[in-house]
Amino acid sequence: MSRIIAGIAGGVPLASVPGSATRPTTDRVKEALFSRLDALGMVQRARVLDLFAGSGALGVEAASRGASTVELVESEAKAAQVCERNARTVNDAVGRRAVTVRRSKVSTFLERVPPGPHWDLVLMDPPYPLGEGQLAAVLSAVALRLAPDAIVVVERSARSPEPDWPEGLTHYADRKYGETRLWFAEPAPAESAAARLDAAEGA
Repeated sequence: MSRIIAGIAGGVPLASVPGSATRPTTDRVKEALFSRLDALGMVQRARVLDLFAGSGALGVEAASRGASTVELVESEAKAAQVCERNARTVNDAVGRRAVTVRRSKVSTFLERVPPGPHWDLVLMDPPYPLGEGQLAAVLSAVALRLAPDAIVVVERSARSPEPDWPEGLTHYADRKYGETRLWFAEPAPAESAAARLDAAEGA
């Protein structure tokens, strides 16, 4: 059973999406990801967007660790219902409505948000069948809606190719965990995340 790793709601179990429509992030990958993000100071008070949210496990983890706002975007009906359940669990734990759920296709949701500095952290765990061209289109839309020091994290199969980064994003790191690879990018041109990463790893 998936659970919240740390923060105010640490240890709280999360509902999972029934069937195989989604691919949940393992607790091992989630813990490694958030340890890295915490080292960069990218979670506390962040405005977080969780695309292709599935159960919402990544977004609610961010809320438990102190994110200011979290939006979970999921189009599949059963998954969106699980997102709502997990959002209520974490909102109750943190004592405020930190997490909201948007039942929508990712492309449609992003089209409705005007360009501008909306998010500090974007987490993306697209389904493996999503084509590379479709992923590139989503990344292009995301790039226009990031804060200057934002980070984008894309979770893919370790066998998938590197995402086709749009002009507005620069890939600066990736990490492999078993069958999963995490890709990290930031707005271009920028060097803040890479510089913070070097400092954190050198500490």
